[in-house]
Amino acid sequence: MADDHAKVVKLPRRTALKQTTLSETVYQEIRARLQRGEVGPNDRILDYEVADEFGCTRMPVRQALLRLVSDGYLVGTTRGFVVPTLTSDDVHELFELRRLLEPSAAAGTVATLGDDEDAALKRAYQKARKAFEKHDTVAMINANVEFREVWLGAVPNARLQNTIRRFADHAQQVRLATLDNRNTQKMVIEGMRALLEGFLERDPRQIKTAMLEFTVAAEQQYFAQLNGQD
Repeated sequence: MADDHAKVVKLPRRTALKQTTLSETVYQEIRARLQRGEVGPNDRILDYEVADEFGCTRMPVRQALLRLVSDGYLVGTTRGFVVPTLTSDDVHELFELRRLLEPSAAAGTVATLGDDEDAALKRAYQKARKAFEKHDTVAMINANVEFREVWLGAVPNARLQNTIRRFADHAQQVRLATLDNRNTQKMVIEGMRALLEGFLERDPRQIKTAMLEFTVAAEQQYFAQLNGQD
């Protein structure tokens, strides 16, 4: 027999769910463009333009952009949203954090990597080699990001994954400033090759060493170019 005094539970409005989903979509798309270097230091992201592109109101776009600001990807200004300008101290700090986090995290993937990840790592490495041969900086950046996302996706600690991804993405300006240099590209290829060998061999010591050397070399190369030494 039904209870006449049963509590009525109101379901949440579907429009709220749609707004949240759309905001997440915008967030992921803008972040991907930042990762690929499609948004430069002289570009401005305007909420009404993004809303027009996605065919939605400005509210979910504002939510996504403010989240990107909170995560350190963008800075809000009176004339739109821009990529933050990194000082030399900022770059030093980013690389210090990457040296502390990435070698151990990468080495910890030996228990979770599988055949699919091995194949994806090989594909990304081959893409990087082809980009190097063709002097294709954009393809090199994309291959580098793709390689990182494969091994990072195998890190079992989700919070560590997200933290590393955020700091690595913040260093995008460094990649954009250096990856058009042939010496830097060669360094990246050699670093990816050493990491790939370690991942395929499931050798945590080799992975840890290769990742540490990779991050150290990347920082040195950045400042060498900044100071006109390369």
